[in-house]
Amino acid sequence: MADQGEIKGQEEDLSPDIKDWSKHQVRAWVLKLDDVDDRFAEILFEQDINGPSLLLLDTSDLKTMGVTFGPAKLIIHARDELMKLKKEEPTSSANKPGGPCKPYPFCRYHDPYRYMESSILDITESGASDFIEPCHEYKAFINTTDETKMSKFTAEVIRFAAACMNSRTNGTIHFGIGDKPKFTHGQVLGVVVEDKEAYTNELKSAIDGYFEHKHKQTAQICIKPPRFVGVLNKNMTSSDKCVIEVDIVPDSTICEENIYHIFNMDLKKAKKKAKDKETVKTETKPLKQFFVREGGSSRDLLLPTTFAKPMEEYNKFVNCVAQLSQLRKEAEEKHLSVIKSSTQGSRLSQMITGGSLSLDKSHFELYVIVTNKSHSNQFESLGFLVELNPTAVLDFDPESAKHGLQRHFEQQSAVSVHLPAQYKITEGVEDIANKLKLTRNTSWVFCNGGIEDEAPSDVDQWLMDKGASIRDVISFLCRKDVLPNKRFLVVFLLLSTVSENMDPLVKTFSTFLQELKGTEQILCICDNEKAFTSWRDLIKVECGKDISDRCIHELSFAEVNGTILSLLSKNRRSSRFLPCGGGSKVLLEKKVERSMNTLEVLCVNQCEGGDEDKIVIEENFYKGGKVSWWNFYFSEQPGSTPFIKRDKFDFILNTVIPELCTLRKACVLLNLMHVPGCGGTTLAMHTLWALRDRFRCAVLRDSNADFDEVAEQVVKLLMYDHGEQLPRVPVLLMIDDFDEKEKVLDLQQLIEKECAKKDIQSKSPQVILLNCMRSESPEHNEATVDTVFIGNDLSEKEQRLFEEKLVEIEKTHKNAQTFYGFMIMKKNFKPEYIQGVVRNTLKSFNMNQKHAQLLAVLVLLNVYCKSASLSVSLCEEFLGLQPKPFCGTIKVEEGFGKFSTLIVSCSVESKVVFKAVKMIHSSIAWHCLQELTTTHNVSKADIADRLLTTDKLYESTQGKDKLLQDVHQILVKRYHSEQEESQFSPLIQDIARETPGLEEMVLQNASKRFDKDAVVSQLLARYYYLKKKDFSEAKVWAQGARNLSKDSSYIADTSAQVIKHELKNAIANYKEEPISPEKLDTFLKMAQSAIDAFKETQRIAKKESIQRLQIKTDNCPFNISGCLGEIQVGVLIIEVLAKTPVFSSDIVRHDIMSQVLSGDAKLEDVEKADHRHKHRPYYRILKQFEDVLYNLKYQMKVNFDFLYNFYVNLGSRFGIKDSREQVTQKELLRCFRVYAKLFCKTDTAALLKNKNMPPLLKLHQTRQYLEMQKADTYYGILDCLSNGISPEIMEKIARLYHLLGEPGQISTVTDRINFLYVNVVLSRIKLESSHIRPYRELIQLLCQVLCGPIPLSDNLPLHFIAVVLLWPQQHQSSPECRSLGKYISQMRTSYHTMMKEVYNGRRPTVHFLLGKKQGYERLVHLGEIKRCIMAEQEQFSSMWENGKIWREKKVEELLCRVTGEVKNDLILADTCIQNLKVEVIPVFRSQLGGHAHGSKVSFFIGFSMKGPVALDIN
Repeated sequence: MADQGEIKGQEEDLSPDIKDWSKHQVRAWVLKLDDVDDRFAEILFEQDINGPSLLLLDTSDLKTMGVTFGPAKLIIHARDELMKLKKEEPTSSANKPGGPCKPYPFCRYHDPYRYMESSILDITESGASDFIEPCHEYKAFINTTDETKMSKFTAEVIRFAAACMNSRTNGTIHFGIGDKPKFTHGQVLGVVVEDKEAYTNELKSAIDGYFEHKHKQTAQICIKPPRFVGVLNKNMTSSDKCVIEVDIVPDSTICEENIYHIFNMDLKKAKKKAKDKETVKTETKPLKQFFVREGGSSRDLLLPTTFAKPMEEYNKFVNCVAQLSQLRKEAEEKHLSVIKSSTQGSRLSQMITGGSLSLDKSHFELYVIVTNKSHSNQFESLGFLVELNPTAVLDFDPESAKHGLQRHFEQQSAVSVHLPAQYKITEGVEDIANKLKLTRNTSWVFCNGGIEDEAPSDVDQWLMDKGASIRDVISFLCRKDVLPNKRFLVVFLLLSTVSENMDPLVKTFSTFLQELKGTEQILCICDNEKAFTSWRDLIKVECGKDISDRCIHELSFAEVNGTILSLLSKNRRSSRFLPCGGGSKVLLEKKVERSMNTLEVLCVNQCEGGDEDKIVIEENFYKGGKVSWWNFYFSEQPGSTPFIKRDKFDFILNTVIPELCTLRKACVLLNLMHVPGCGGTTLAMHTLWALRDRFRCAVLRDSNADFDEVAEQVVKLLMYDHGEQLPRVPVLLMIDDFDEKEKVLDLQQLIEKECAKKDIQSKSPQVILLNCMRSESPEHNEATVDTVFIGNDLSEKEQRLFEEKLVEIEKTHKNAQTFYGFMIMKKNFKPEYIQGVVRNTLKSFNMNQKHAQLLAVLVLLNVYCKSASLSVSLCEEFLGLQPKPFCGTIKVEEGFGKFSTLIVSCSVESKVVFKAVKMIHSSIAWHCLQELTTTHNVSKADIADRLLTTDKLYESTQGKDKLLQDVHQILVKRYHSEQEESQFSPLIQDIARETPGLEEMVLQNASKRFDKDAVVSQLLARYYYLKKKDFSEAKVWAQGARNLSKDSSYIADTSAQVIKHELKNAIANYKEEPISPEKLDTFLKMAQSAIDAFKETQRIAKKESIQRLQIKTDNCPFNISGCLGEIQVGVLIIEVLAKTPVFSSDIVRHDIMSQVLSGDAKLEDVEKADHRHKHRPYYRILKQFEDVLYNLKYQMKVNFDFLYNFYVNLGSRFGIKDSREQVTQKELLRCFRVYAKLFCKTDTAALLKNKNMPPLLKLHQTRQYLEMQKADTYYGILDCLSNGISPEIMEKIARLYHLLGEPGQISTVTDRINFLYVNVVLSRIKLESSHIRPYRELIQLLCQVLCGPIPLSDNLPLHFIAVVLLWPQQHQSSPECRSLGKYISQMRTSYHTMMKEVYNGRRPTVHFLLGKKQGYERLVHLGEIKRCIMAEQEQFSSMWENGKIWREKKVEELLCRVTGEVKNDLILADTCIQNLKVEVIPVFRSQLGGHAHGSKVSFFIGFSMKGPVALDIN
């Protein structure tokens, strides 16, 4: 008989086809059949029945051989079923074998290792080799029932364990690993295990049952508990299956020279034979078995065989046990003597820092991580990932967000989750990077699905499904304009073994290798030899590269973690704290801090425990670099002189900020205005440093950041760790480099809105904005309540401090003479010193040298754009410096040669964060530009031309977008004064002055560099019509701009301006008088075209304004240029017509022109009355333009009314003087005077005295006079309060309106409403005037108007004056007061209807405030408040915004404080009439944040066209 070991070997090697079976395999197959006795298997074996003969057998053949009828039928049926199954079985993709994989590490239980479904274990079933290397046995474990699976599991483990223990070899038996014939040998199948503990308990019991009593203890030690290794689906997701593995370790000290028998406890067969009572006792008696490992199977040496004498092999083996035990012992000792002597810890330190051995000073600025399937056991050893703060993580684990690495990382750091498709270049590269928040948050890219319903792909399918999108990600990250060239490291973190050549990580490595052109920027980390070997071999095959020297594999992840963390300074590793009030502190979690990515948070313990290089940091600062927190920290250390306190430092700390803290706004503003280069930014940061334990201090990283996001993060910093409590410590936020005050105020407003949204209830400022802003005027030193000015003139005390500091500097720094930033201030900004430094440094300047060209470009940029810089990447590319990813690389400053002392490095926060260089000081830049021009004959035009035409500057490098923005700014941005509008940017104007004519060449090159930029095309159009007077060329450029930006009213306006200026120029150049008919025709055609173009501008402007209202975040005001332009063309038409003989000969003809342009006289009638035949050609031409001429006065009047309504009822959002607006208003006044001179001629004296004047003439002249004084509209009358009109003229206006109201006169509703306004305004100008109607009489008149029909156009002015006059007052209230709420509602509706096209970006003007007195005197105009506090407009606006104005005693005495109740975003104001409450809107909604719904408040009332408003809410 064959032995049982052979049976097992044959059983597991069964071929899928029966015809291939040997007689051994046939026997093995029969032995597995249920209810067929083993002896029938031996009969078939002895009859040499193999596969082909088995296929030919039938039942009778088997009976002939001695097989009884029942078993014969079972054997034939089983054969037929097997053949049928083989025919029907489809080719399943699930059973399709996968790639090779390694077995789970021997005798380990917590390794993060998992098998992948259908992968093939790359070791075969084996016997003993070197005793230590485990042998393996596979069991598919699939044809078992719930009743039999546990007994099968224990029986197989015991048999295998006994064989290993007797053979003294380590071993592992695997359940859930397939074998032939159904599967590939070693194929991972997995089994579903519902109760893992049951397997452990059953095995323990089985050991006690099978082994002899004396060996039970030993067996329990040698047979390890079951291990359940998870099985992943092919797409890397988790399945419910696992592979059960049991390790056997027959340690020599435990097993000694013993041999191990086991008892045969075959319960199934015992039960089957229990029916024969006579044989029960003998059949169930345990039989001893003695198993050994032989080949790939276990063999029982006690089983009788036909091949050897009984017991011969057994005795022979037993005699050799002592020798086996000795060999085992020697193998163990040899294995233990292999001591791990690795240098990989130091190699890891070198590679991950680029050779600096410090992550604080690493050569690599950024890190990209590529990783695969993780295991929760690994997480505690991956803390270094959070500290590395990777720019991007390419994660191939589809379950990472569910229970993998991404979820773990997100709990500790800020993460932006992305799909690969988001990296596809569909717009500007830096715009994409900005949207992804690259370089701000860690971008976590799910490379194999797992989020947003994207399904994961199988390993074999991944390249087809997702390979292209991952290549896009890698190509994007490796662009020089995204991450710094050669200064980022890609770390392949292999958390699972990579064993297939189609694995996504292999393809990803190949792509990175191609993009980075080598492995210098790649580091691979795994934690075992097998994972490394597999990875190395796969990469060798895929890429032809041996990456051994770029791999770390001898360290565990815990050791990797410790090594990397040790490269951080104590400061980087230490906890950071925020102040929490009363001297307490709160821990600032890393995740929270990183989530506030628009802010640089200054902590209480900033810099403590740091090991920064003091010399390097101080040198950078003293040279002219931006101050860092380290500079303040070093100055506080023992042996250092204190940081220089500027004179304004104590004033800010002890006076200004405490005073701001008494205000009642949620967010208040402190402006620190400074001349560039005088230390303003340093003073602001010094202020933050000094207050870091009393305020939560932060610096805004980028002035172009999304303000909504900034506001949200500022409030997050304010509320952090306060829970439901009120914040006790305000935020002090420094903002720098803002070009426009409006942007600062926009941010302030959004922070207030965010405070209100979060319902932060506090009655003092929660956020102080320290706005550090450049002022170009050194003379401007007038401080306001919220503004401090720092000039470039040091006081004696400051000079003395600088002298003392210089002594300290010279002791510690050898090259102090090159610390020009410090020395310029120490020398009190003396031009002679700066000029000397520049002249000496630029002695060898040669424009043909690359570093000289780059310096010239940097100088020009810094002079005309103070925040300009050039990225380090750009400089390296331009200068040919080749950065390498290891320490010792040449510094970019050194590439500038002798000019390196004039530049300094800095960090730029733009769409992407990058390192850059800039000029050390603004005055150095200015003097360099002068020196280049005067000494080296390099003009501004030369440098600008080089800047625009050198393509190398605009290649894909970091900071390209920022450079383009800066270049665009110096070409386009104009600066305006109150006197005139600047026509061009300072650079263009300076080039035109220095090298006349060359500015055209520069602008032409600008148009090529910015060929898709409408604003640059617009600039060319403006240049040609303003400077060159080449109107045909200007039209070409204007049309080009329109084509690029069809929906911009400002671009459309340029086309209109070209025609207007062409007309204006043509009129000016035509010297003959009168104008010839031909010229009149030309001029009027041009005027017609200009009017049409300006009407188009108005149409687009209104469309723009409506769109801005819908967006709600765009605060650009309405573009009025189309309205003003049409008025200006009207003035030019009047000028042209006045030079024609038809209208120019005398006063009468002039009046005729007025009538024609008013539409009151027809040209035919005028022609009939004109008997001069020589005028006929003029009439013929004039008739062609009748539409324009008859409507000219009307259209001009419409536009005048529109603009005056706009300016009177809508003020700038923040009360800031706009110099361009002031220039526009002056031009508007000039045009109105021309208009009034033609259309409003009247003699007021005769009008008032001549009682015999015909009524119609009197009415006509009255209206003309009122129009001339702009008193024919309610807003014109209101404007009389502000425009300095004399009381006498105002009285005349009152008398004329009185005339209009007399019986017999045609008085309109508008007239009567205007009469109300005139009385109110006159009362505010001259209360004692006899022409003012008594207050009660005025109320009666108002009530009469309210009772009558009201035209829609009169609704707004009527309801405004009704609310003003009818606001209840003690003892004098009218019954109409009861309707006050209705009038307010109607007023608001009218306001939104009539003003919606124009009110975006502006604030309704508060025309009156409610005073304490009665009658007219209770209406307080803003002018009265200004007179109370004797403030200039700028200071008044500032006090109005921050609420300080209400603290002025005179103001408080003047105004009436009203009480009310908070209701959502409104206040229900109390009145002196019982049960009458009126809705009032707060001017600053944030002031309601301190008051819960229903709480009582007091406030001042203001009256605007939008309705009554609440001010100074308490």
